[in-house]
Amino acid sequence: MFRRNTIRFVTRLASAVAFSYDKEAVESYSDVLYRTTIDGRGAYLYMLIEHQSCSDQLMAFRMLGYVVNIWRRHLDEHPTSQVLPAVLPMVVHSTHTGLRWTAPTQLGDLIDLDDSACALLSRYLPKFEFLLDDVAPLDLAALRARPLTPATKLMLIMHKIGPSNPHIASDIMEVVDELRALLDGPSGAREFDILVTYLFIVSDVSVTELQPLTERLGPRAKEVVMTTAERLEARGEARGKARGRVEGRAETLVEQLTVKFGPLSSAVSERVRAADADELHVWVRRVLTAGSLAEVFA
Repeated sequence: MFRRNTIRFVTRLASAVAFSYDKEAVESYSDVLYRTTIDGRGAYLYMLIEHQSCSDQLMAFRMLGYVVNIWRRHLDEHPTSQVLPAVLPMVVHSTHTGLRWTAPTQLGDLIDLDDSACALLSRYLPKFEFLLDDVAPLDLAALRARPLTPATKLMLIMHKIGPSNPHIASDIMEVVDELRALLDGPSGAREFDILVTYLFIVSDVSVTELQPLTERLGPRAKEVVMTTAERLEARGEARGKARGRVEGRAETLVEQLTVKFGPLSSAVSERVRAADADELHVWVRRVLTAGSLAEVFA
């Protein structure tokens, strides 16, 4: 009961409490860091949203690293501080497969010792546990019943019904009330744009298929859908052209290397073709003066 109430408190804190968003303090994955107060003292809620279909066995270790990074950032900003702020780490596991989380939530479960050794050394082993909110096995009704803000609730719902769903255009009609509440909020257009962008990326839904939805939600929603689709299309074309230029430069470099150093191994060819624009720029310049392949890739 205590654990369930704690998860409920932290989830409400993430969706309702006044906070400042500090994205730079965390390094990767879908994560957010909320700055808040607990009993008048500064604190953080670090929330990692996992979309993957299988549990991460080393998640407790990863979460500990993120918490330590937050503390390091805090000490960099407050070099005279002699205490550390509370950091509440939480993983929200959300996946359309419905598979439950099975990996350990405690760091101690990852330490390779037998039970007797653990009991003997327990005082000296690090103790760390993260809160887990496993929403993956919940159905749509259970997610809709959660006391969350429209944006948070719809985020969880879209993770469940969005990816690779050929019926997403009809399934999304079930949450039209939540979508209307989102649009009516203070940042409605921006948050609706984020949601629509996610749908376009993870599914094959088209603007035409979303027309029944936009007719229910009104012209504001229609404008967001049209603008988002146009932006993503333009971005895709730009990326395609940029990637085409990179691929062309890679093939040119392969030819130059072959002419200068003879037939290339498959590993070298694959390395060149997998390189990004910055790497290719450096290598193309080096090939002119390099006396060996090692000098090109040094």
